[in-house]
Amino acid sequence: MQVQVDSNHIEGSAELQEWVGSLVVDELDRYSSFLTRLEIHVGDVNAQKAGAQDKRCQIEAHPKGHTSLSATHHAESLELAVAGAAKKISHALEHLVGRLSPRVESTGRLTAPPVREDSPAEIDALLEDEFLAKQADLEKE
Repeated sequence: MQVQVDSNHIEGSAELQEWVGSLVVDELDRYSSFLTRLEIHVGDVNAQKAGAQDKRCQIEAHPKGHTSLSATHHAESLELAVAGAAKKISHALEHLVGRLSPRVESTGRLTAPPVREDSPAEIDALLEDEFLAKQADLEKE
């Protein structure tokens, strides 16, 4: 799975790309065989000005044989924005995988496991053991 990190109005250092990529890949690890590529776009909406909910993360996931999925999250810090977008795309992938998995069809009947029938010889042996145990108890009295 390829991971591409782009940044807008944020200094795109190698550490930032490594940190963002590893955070998202850790969240989506269970879908790694299902995905071909992840595109992660992080940015500061207000550029250098301060403001609430001004950090943005958009994640595009490209599943094998399907159209891409996208999730965006805005938050006050870059860490919260990346974590929020990763959770959203994870939920979208879970929904897609759930729709693709085969469904269990009901027959409309409950079937119980077969009851093991003891043979007549086994029943006689159990009754004989029970009878002998009772006789031994009576003799002790």
